[in-house]
Amino acid sequence: MIRYDVNISNQAEQDLRGIYEYIAFELFAPENAWAQIVRLEAAIEKLETFPEKHRRYDKDPWKSRNLRVLPVDNYCVFYIPDNNNGTVTVIRVIYGGRNIEEQLEYFTKDIKED
Repeated sequence: MIRYDVNISNQAEQDLRGIYEYIAFELFAPENAWAQIVRLEAAIEKLETFPEKHRRYDKDPWKSRNLRVLPVDNYCVFYIPDNNNGTVTVIRVIYGGRNIEEQLEYFTKDIKED
């Protein structure tokens, strides 16, 4: 079985911190915040095997980049598998109730400026 190296982008790390901080400090539920992060990280770790099993995001320019969506509770983990290099890059972790396109566009803008 092929194992992929899973990389988490800086933006995805910020997303995870933001999720934790929101649940822990805004909703005053630190135990729930920790449990949510554990579930998200466990799901992300599972991407090391067969990462293409999750659906492709259906809007360009992301569709052409093979962006995939992994649902975890009320969150969406967005990642790009690279079969040639044997890697998976998690680019965002976004609450499903947010404007996903806007959040992805914001990230794209940051990449283009780098």
